[in-house]
Amino acid sequence: MVAYKSKTVERIRLPSREERERALEGAGYNVFNLDADDVFVDLLTDSGTGAMSDAQWAALLRGDESYAGSKSFHRLESAVADVMGFPHVVPAHQGRGAENVLYGTLLSDGDVALNNTHFDTTRAHVANQGADPVDCPVADARDPDAEGPFKGNFSVERAREVVDEVGAEAVPVVIQTITNNSAAGQPVSVENTRRVREFADEIDATFVIDACRFAENAYFVAEREAEFADAQVAEIAREQLGYADALVMSGKKDGLANAGGFVATDDADLYERCKGRAILYEGFPTYGGMAGRDLEAMAVGLREATEEAYVEDRVEQVRDLAAMLDEADVPVYTPAGGHAVYLDAEAIYPHLPAAEFPGQVLVCDLYREGGVRGVELGSFAFPGTDRPELVRLALPRRTYHREHLEHVVETAVAAVENAETATGLRVATEPAMPELRHFTAELEPVG
Repeated sequence: MVAYKSKTVERIRLPSREERERALEGAGYNVFNLDADDVFVDLLTDSGTGAMSDAQWAALLRGDESYAGSKSFHRLESAVADVMGFPHVVPAHQGRGAENVLYGTLLSDGDVALNNTHFDTTRAHVANQGADPVDCPVADARDPDAEGPFKGNFSVERAREVVDEVGAEAVPVVIQTITNNSAAGQPVSVENTRRVREFADEIDATFVIDACRFAENAYFVAEREAEFADAQVAEIAREQLGYADALVMSGKKDGLANAGGFVATDDADLYERCKGRAILYEGFPTYGGMAGRDLEAMAVGLREATEEAYVEDRVEQVRDLAAMLDEADVPVYTPAGGHAVYLDAEAIYPHLPAAEFPGQVLVCDLYREGGVRGVELGSFAFPGTDRPELVRLALPRRTYHREHLEHVVETAVAAVENAETATGLRVATEPAMPELRHFTAELEPVG
C-alpha cells in the first residue's frame, strides 16, 4: 500500500533514440557525464535524489542560519540522540565529508581498515589516508543466486585471517556498512553486529557503523531475525546502532534529505578530535558545511525514516521492481536489497570478459534503449577487486511510480534481447585515483 500522495510534480521527457545515442557518445560512455535533462528515469543513485515530505518542506522555513550555536543544529542533535542513540554529532555537507572527518581522524599511513564491503568513497577515503581498505564479506555475498537472509553480513572469520597476517595493532578501525551497498544492498543481522562488536573489542579497534540505510536494514531484521519478529523498526535501529563506537552517515539516504551528513559518537574524546578536523574541512561544528534549513530537513527526515508505513513502502517498491524484472527473465541479484535492484551483467553478456566491463556495457544499453540511468558496480567501479559484474538501479525515495518501473522493465528487456550483439568497452581517459575512476573516466567501444 502506498503511504503517501503527490503534492508537487515535475515534467520529464524521453529524448529520442538519436538524441540518446549522441548524448551517450558525448559523455564518453559514462552516464555520470550525462546531463540530467537527457535522462528519463534516473536510477543512478538514491543519495539526495528523493522527494521530501510536507513536514520537511515546512521545516525548511525555520532554518536558523547562524554560524555558531544554530537552533537547527540542536534539533538535528536531538533527532540523532532520539533515533540513533548517540549524544555527540559533528555535521558535514554530505556522507563523504563525514567520512573524511572520521577516517581522517582514525586512520594513518600503513593502517588497515576492515569492512563487510567498502563502498567507493569509503574505499577512497581509507586509501587517501595511506591505509589499506580490506573487504570481509560472507561467501554468499558474491553469489547473485544465493538466497541467504543476511548476505550483507561481515565475515569475522575473514577479518581474523587479516589480523593474523598484519597484526591487531595495524587495524585501528572495523567498519560495518548497513545495508551493504556494495554487496547488492543486502542486510546485516543484529547478531552479526554483536559479533563484530566483540571482535573489535578483541583487537582494541574502534567499531564504526556506516548507517546510511539503517532504517531499511532494520526492516529486514524485523522480517528475518527471529529475535526481533515483534519489534518495531525504530527499536531495532536503536539496538543495532548501539553496538558501535561511532556512526558515519549520509543524510541523503535514510535521513531523507537532499544534502548533509554527520559523524555521531558516544566517545567524548573522539568527538573532540572529529570537531577539530571538521572545522578545517567542513565548517564550524554547529553547521558543518550545511545550511540551517538542511539541518532542519534532516532532523525531520531521520524521524520519518523509522516510521513503519514509510519504510515498508520504501522496501516493497524495490521488491516490486525486482519481481517485475525477474518475471521478465532479466537476471537480478537475489534476494532484492532495500534501496536498489542489482542486475547481473555477467549473466546477460556471458561473451564479454571482465576486462571489457560488461556492467558498464549494460549501463550504456539501458540508457540507449530507454533513457534509464543506472550505475555499474563491478570491475569498472572497483578496479583490482573481486566483485560480481553488477548494475545498480537505485530507486530515489518517494519519487517514481509504477508506470516508471514498468518503463524500466521494458528497457531492461530490450537490452537483454539485444545482448548477443553487444560489444565491450575500454577506458580512454581516467583520473589518477583508481578508486574514483568511474565518476569521471571516459570509455570507448572495443574494436
